[in-house]
Amino acid sequence: MPASENLSIARAWLERFNAHDVDGLVALYDEQATHTSPKIRALHPDTGGCIRGHGALTAWWRGAIARLPGLRYEATALTADDERVFLEYVRHAPNEAPMPVAEVFEVRAGRIVASRVYHG
Repeated sequence: MPASENLSIARAWLERFNAHDVDGLVALYDEQATHTSPKIRALHPDTGGCIRGHGALTAWWRGAIARLPGLRYEATALTADDERVFLEYVRHAPNEAPMPVAEVFEVRAGRIVASRVYHG
């Protein structure tokens, strides 16, 4: 995909996340996509921090929104090439300090096939 289309995917991802549109968010992913995050590792150590597939992604984000109904991401930078997108954003959660986050999407045929989250 051209970098401009991958940037569009990232913008749609942020919009859907902030709208808490889990079905729309998951639709951006390939059926067998992986999502790796320190939060997953902390809450579900048995996964090693990685989940796979639409069902797991849906359960993860529905659970996050249920735990933190005010959760939102504020984009600070988006950079893309023809295969991946680098997102930088600030995670805002109720009763928590804002947290800077970096996330990488690997994109194939217009779908996210892997996402990896990095934060302290």
